[in-house]
Amino acid sequence: MSRYLIVDVGAGTMDVLVYDDAAGLHYKAVARSPVPYLAEKAAQIPGNLLVTGCEMGGGPVSQVLVRRAGSAEVVMTRSAAFTIHHNPEKVLAQGIRIIEDGEAAGFAGAPGFTALEIGDLEADRLERIIDGLGVPFDFDVVGVCAQDHGMPPAGVSHLDFRHNLFKSALDETPYPHALLYSREEVPSTFNRLRCLAESAARLPAREVYVMDSGMAAILGASMDFQAKGKERIIVLDIATSHTVGAALENGELAGFFEYHTRDVTLERLEELLQGLGNGTLEHHRIMEEGGHGAYIRKAFGFAAAEIILATGPKRGLVERSRLPIVPGAPLGDNMMTGTVGILEAVRRRKHLEPLVHL
Repeated sequence: MSRYLIVDVGAGTMDVLVYDDAAGLHYKAVARSPVPYLAEKAAQIPGNLLVTGCEMGGGPVSQVLVRRAGSAEVVMTRSAAFTIHHNPEKVLAQGIRIIEDGEAAGFAGAPGFTALEIGDLEADRLERIIDGLGVPFDFDVVGVCAQDHGMPPAGVSHLDFRHNLFKSALDETPYPHALLYSREEVPSTFNRLRCLAESAARLPAREVYVMDSGMAAILGASMDFQAKGKERIIVLDIATSHTVGAALENGELAGFFEYHTRDVTLERLEELLQGLGNGTLEHHRIMEEGGHGAYIRKAFGFAAAEIILATGPKRGLVERSRLPIVPGAPLGDNMMTGTVGILEAVRRRKHLEPLVHL
């Protein structure tokens, strides 16, 4: 029996699940994501900045630091600078100075500089959230998910590179949990996930696992009680930043697509879902449209899908769909889709029976 701490780090929210399988109880919270939280924190610090830590979700954080570099000095350690870009030349071109990680301690006392540590997992903030739930900050297993674009070789699209890494893993083991990694297993190219694993290793737990948030959402949505007993299902998670859809047959991944939520319309989403079920989606076309791509292993036919489940904070997009899409809520909560997926992936790794989330 184990106590699990599961964290889904998204662009808008950080979803936290504490699951105690001995007691059969769970506790949960939806907090502001570290991305906007740290961006706002950085914007409120005046003057020069010394930024330490590790790669995290960029977006607003990167924008604040680049703007600051136009009016003050911004110095980042090499590990933290990956948040801006994996190519250090592109970071330097923004007017940001890069120092080696080992130089940060000596630089911290420089006059006029304020230190800021960045990262997707802030242990002290997470402890305060758990304390607010009224449960001990002590676990057997910690599982965390986030989206990692990977670190491709020069001249290779990071989306194609990431797609091929996923394809390789899924061709061998066609289940979403194939993209779960223990702390020791994280491929070096997934630098953000590796940073998450190292941050999570500082938490009070014996085991640490990380996972891509898209794969976690696919698995989590499939655990909705409405999917129980159904052989062929389609799941759709419309998150703040990214939308992912997947077709599963007896739990096996038939295919999936990934898109930027801001770029997808209801009409296009309906086409994508039908193409997913029929196996007609083409990776290169999705890429040309600005999406992350598609992966098709086999097709059971859209008409054969027994249910189409939608989760995610932006699922209101499909409210007026002409397709028979139903709202899903794994563990009784739409916002817990990713956390349920990681929890289930870890349990499958341990060869435990699937949990029934009524």
